[in-house]
Amino acid sequence: MKQYDYLVVGAGLFGACFAYLAKQKGASCLVIDKRPHTGGNTWCEEIESINVHKYGAHIFHTSDREVWNFVTSLCEFNNYINSPVANYKGRLYNLPFNMNTFHELWGVVTPEQAAEKIREQREAAGITEPRNLEEQAISLVGTDIYETLVKGYTEKQWGRKCTELPASIIRRLPVRFTFDNNYFNDTWQGIPVGGYNRLFDRLLEGIEVRTGADYFSDREYFDSLAEKTVFTGPIDQYYGYRFGKLEYRTVRFETTVLDMPNYQGVAVMNYTDAETPFTRIIEHKHFEFGKQDKTVISKEYSSEWKDDSEPYYPINNGRNNGLYLKYKELADRETSVIFGGRLAEYKYYDMHHVIGRVLHHPELERD
Repeated sequence: MKQYDYLVVGAGLFGACFAYLAKQKGASCLVIDKRPHTGGNTWCEEIESINVHKYGAHIFHTSDREVWNFVTSLCEFNNYINSPVANYKGRLYNLPFNMNTFHELWGVVTPEQAAEKIREQREAAGITEPRNLEEQAISLVGTDIYETLVKGYTEKQWGRKCTELPASIIRRLPVRFTFDNNYFNDTWQGIPVGGYNRLFDRLLEGIEVRTGADYFSDREYFDSLAEKTVFTGPIDQYYGYRFGKLEYRTVRFETTVLDMPNYQGVAVMNYTDAETPFTRIIEHKHFEFGKQDKTVISKEYSSEWKDDSEPYYPINNGRNNGLYLKYKELADRETSVIFGGRLAEYKYYDMHHVIGRVLHHPELERD
């Protein structure tokens, strides 16, 4: 007899939700994580009484009632609405692209005028079959929006020229002919009151958790503890990189405490020009309508992933997707290992996608 039903490797969203639901079904779980905390990339560190999103901004949003009811049954969410601002060489534009953006860009005042401006620029570009991201973006929103709000930001984010990126990265760009700065179209959004740590405290309540425990430091021992393993780390690492390493983009954060109550007046400000080295600045207190005397900001720098950095964004090009399918073929043969989450499935998931996948996971729906 094993000591636990499940060993859950990774105390992020997939692992914590899986352990919570498994416990509800009467299963025993051990959750381990190599980091010194739970919560994965949503973990918050309290600095100057402000919940700082240490691994980047996380804004919960969903139109799935089941997912929303699940998270709000665990903790209270505030009514934060994501309304980012773009800074292009000192000029500010609302995001997503909407009538406020078009008015600032062109001086137009009606949806008809804005639509005509975009149509003219699309036609002038004469692109019928977009061959790369640049041509795809221009064919969708015209040259002015592309040059001002897409090009510089995208090239910094991916570390490549837009002409070298596949058109598939931008299937569509949000264009809204209303004066609405709400970035998401989802029915519900917000931030857990008191930060995301509150959510994970509830998910992992009554479950044995070991932080600072690296699965790969003693894999044989950890595998011996449970009937099944739920693995949420990099799938290529699980298989010893036998086919080669998958590629990611990573983010470096430069966090500063400022002796002022308000730095930029908004939680998220994107810097869309090529000259500014960082992609955006996050002012964390605005996620929770903070009134502290000081503020905390984080500048985000995008770069290529290396072994000593955190993998953030899968690079889903042909080479990597083909490589992942080789690992997935191995994973599909496993009978005692469950793979889940962004790293194990090599796919960019929003938080609600991860929760939805756990809620309907075949392993948890079994009698």
